[in-house]
Amino acid sequence: MDSSSGGEGGGYMGREHLRVVTVREVSFARNMRSELSSRSDEPELISIPVTPPGSTPPSQASPRIFSPGILTPGGYQGPRSLVTLTVSKPLSSLPTPSINTPKIPWTPNLRSADSSLTPSPMRRAFLNMKQYLEDIGHFTTLNPRDAWLPVTESRNGNVFYAAFHTLNASVGFQSLFLPVAFMYLGWTWGSVALAIAFMWQMYSTYLLIKMHESVPGKRLNRFIEIAQEAFGQKRGLLIVVPPLMQLSAGYCVALTIVGGSALQLFYSTVCTDCYYIDVLTVTEWFLVFTCLCWVVALLPNLNSISYVSLVGSIMAVAYCTLLWTISVDAGRPLPVSYDVVRRKSDLASTFTIFVALGNVVFAFRGHNLIPEIQATMPSSLKHPAHVPMWRGARMAFVCVAICLFPIAIAGYWAYGDKMLPSGILFSVYHYHVMGGSRVLIGFTLLMVALHAVTTYQIYAMQQFDFFEMMHSMRSNRPVPWWLRVLFRSVFVFFNFFLAVAMPFIHSLAGFLGGITSIPISFVFPCFMWLWIKKPSVRSFDWYLNWILGSLGVCLSICVSISGIWSIIDTGLRLNFFQPGAT
Repeated sequence: MDSSSGGEGGGYMGREHLRVVTVREVSFARNMRSELSSRSDEPELISIPVTPPGSTPPSQASPRIFSPGILTPGGYQGPRSLVTLTVSKPLSSLPTPSINTPKIPWTPNLRSADSSLTPSPMRRAFLNMKQYLEDIGHFTTLNPRDAWLPVTESRNGNVFYAAFHTLNASVGFQSLFLPVAFMYLGWTWGSVALAIAFMWQMYSTYLLIKMHESVPGKRLNRFIEIAQEAFGQKRGLLIVVPPLMQLSAGYCVALTIVGGSALQLFYSTVCTDCYYIDVLTVTEWFLVFTCLCWVVALLPNLNSISYVSLVGSIMAVAYCTLLWTISVDAGRPLPVSYDVVRRKSDLASTFTIFVALGNVVFAFRGHNLIPEIQATMPSSLKHPAHVPMWRGARMAFVCVAICLFPIAIAGYWAYGDKMLPSGILFSVYHYHVMGGSRVLIGFTLLMVALHAVTTYQIYAMQQFDFFEMMHSMRSNRPVPWWLRVLFRSVFVFFNFFLAVAMPFIHSLAGFLGGITSIPISFVFPCFMWLWIKKPSVRSFDWYLNWILGSLGVCLSICVSISGIWSIIDTGLRLNFFQPGAT
């Protein structure tokens, strides 16, 4: 190696490794050396340094003879080494060798690499790694424990699965109390409150969907994980877990009471000969409903109950439509008044208004399940999960509006101040069961029971996932099948026990909903967005979320206090283990 190759070429060569010379290059150099040595007795030694292609203009470059490079497995050309030739004449008189230099960029590029020169196993490895990185997105950290848990065990969800789950979780028996809220709010304020609550819950759902993948390299698959990311590991658990667990478990207990009662009314409606005969007691009807829920609860994961949610969504839309249709078609049974119902004192009227507002906001639910539903969907950099999830949520909200707005407005029009405190379902049964709508009422009651069975599954799946996550974190292994069955059986039948032991739990709905449902649906999403996204201070996003979160906190406190006042005002009969007592 000649030391005269200094300057630009020498500096560049010092930073690169020398390349192995091919047989073709050696043969070419040998032939040129023999040919030139025969022309002159005084050889001239010329060293041709390595210079990056395109670094020096052709007009200023020294004469050099380039040799073809070798393609590496990555698809790029290695650095050229020195070729030492012996010449006796000026370089200008030398014949230019006809060698085609492959124009291949220095930077590795899988797409421009010649597949014929690249070993196929290596090329396949590069392409597989490239596709893997695209599928992962922004290098998402995968927790192997997620493959063991019911929520994240299967990730083949799509837009329609998201729509089914969201609709099934959003429409509940609380929508049957919307006409009761209109009795104390009136046409104007009732409609305004319903519209504001609908838009508010849509916005909070949007925030939860966007926060699912807001942290680079991490998917927040559960509501608890979003809270931990926002408030800290321990603080997030302390803030969110109590209301979240009470909301899911308490709703399953309430569904047991509603579903069992609906089955009893269905049987007494369709069986005319058994109308005054108690074939089964109320406790036994609760047990029938619990057994139905237990069978469906054995399905392994959240994606496996997608068609169950489809059935529940159809039942929800169908019975809501039937209820207001029967009410309007049958006509108003009695002369009704649409004047706002007032209490004796202003304080009592104020508390009643907040109880009515609580009934409105309680009709919008399911926000605690939005991250879990989104976790069942695949996600990549090109196709993030929030896009199909938001599409599915919008489809579900259209159906929610079709269910709730007609049942509130038409139900209040049909019954006015004669609406029973137990809601439109029992009002329809009370006023029209002996008329020509008996068969339709029977089918409506059956649909309510079936929808309660399907909704039970999606709320219980959050509890199943939490139990199995605690077990997996301690044992560092998946939950065996027999333990999974035991978990779910204990949960389902324990809810049956609570439904029989405390059938008066519906009287506590105002107080419990104020401290659980409102924070989960309307308060926590706004504050978690502020803590995670950190919008600019005094920006529109910052003001909006602070205002909505603060209003949610005030509404939660007022509804909870009004719920306590309602219990004191109407009285609470503690009929333990007497579900049939009135």
